[in-house]
Amino acid sequence: MEKPVYQEVLEKILQSLVNNPQDVKVQRIIDEMGVLLRVKLHPQDMGLVIGRKGETIKAIKTIIKAIGTKNHARVNMKIEEPTPLDRAVAQKTLKSEEIIEELKKES
Repeated sequence: MEKPVYQEVLEKILQSLVNNPQDVKVQRIIDEMGVLLRVKLHPQDMGLVIGRKGETIKAIKTIIKAIGTKNHARVNMKIEEPTPLDRAVAQKTLKSEEIIEELKKES
């Protein structure tokens, strides 16, 4: 299945902004409200995408909504917040035993 234009544009924009472009994941969910694009990023890249006072993410959302409107789709975006474990692994502050304990707590 081919990706819609708005999803490809979003992926390109995000990959251009972040330090870890390989970790950019965009999942498309279609429901009665329209299209939801769920974005998962490397925890250290969250600030780069959100920007000062949220201006960068607002601009990205505006562009994606405009492209979606042109393609007859009501598009919304959601950036998934990293879990404390994701943040810790990204900062490499946990030892293997601590990671195992965190995984046990989450399940």
